[in-house]
Amino acid sequence: MDRAQQQRVLALLPICLALAFSLTALGSSHWCEGTRRVAKPPCQDHAGGLHCIHFSGGSGDSRTDESQAVQYIWEIGDDKFIQRRFHVGLWQSCEESPSGGAGESCRSFQSIIPAEEQVVLWLSIGAEVLNTLLMLTSAILLGSRVSYGSSGSHWFPVDAAVAILMVLAGLLGMVAHVMYTTVFQITVSLGPEDWRPQTWNYGWSYCLAWGSFALCMSVSVMAMSRYSAAHLQCKEEQRVQKGSRHSPHNVSEPKAPEAVWGTEAACSLEGQMLVTFSEHLPPGAPVRVSMC
Repeated sequence: MDRAQQQRVLALLPICLALAFSLTALGSSHWCEGTRRVAKPPCQDHAGGLHCIHFSGGSGDSRTDESQAVQYIWEIGDDKFIQRRFHVGLWQSCEESPSGGAGESCRSFQSIIPAEEQVVLWLSIGAEVLNTLLMLTSAILLGSRVSYGSSGSHWFPVDAAVAILMVLAGLLGMVAHVMYTTVFQITVSLGPEDWRPQTWNYGWSYCLAWGSFALCMSVSVMAMSRYSAAHLQCKEEQRVQKGSRHSPHNVSEPKAPEAVWGTEAACSLEGQMLVTFSEHLPPGAPVRVSMC
């Protein structure tokens, strides 16, 4: 695996992590957690129980005794209430079992919020789902590039598409989180009496949702910077190649072949020998001169 492919794999990991965070938060019911104060049930187990006094008139008829029985509970103030923990998500709200066991009783969150906030909640859920789909599309696009393992200008649109999709996913996630927070706070104030919490805070699912938003924005910034750097490098290489193609070639001066120079030298030497030889001939003898 070359360095470029390793960088693409490292860029794919945050997208997969953001997708996992978003899916976990979408299906979880721990966006908000808190406690709700509930009045203790009356002492019906047995007479003379803890904090309870049962008193009857003392007549002989048991039915009359039961109808005239009086129960005194000497707990006052906060002692008359118990704290039940609850947690709420996009889909349902769960609370500890009234009997004090390990189970929970859950009901739909849509049935709790005011009627005028139903549309806002569904818009928040739709934005969350679209946010997840955009991240899934980005992971598929970048994963296809990693699997093919090739590089070139034809992959530039993939990087640009990943950057745009992740920006849109992050913005949709931010809007969805803000809308859900608004709906929950309105429900705390205007919701039914048997649900209103006494204390509440954001849960781990809410933190995962915002962590997914942070990862989306960081991945989009990295993808856009990688696309810009690769695009500029490609343009620079094309400019250099175009300049070298049109640059003037160095034309060397033509040189006479060595055979020509040798022939001219031989001709000059032969002429000089004929002239010298003609000086020793008798007068009137024919002389043939060969000139090159």
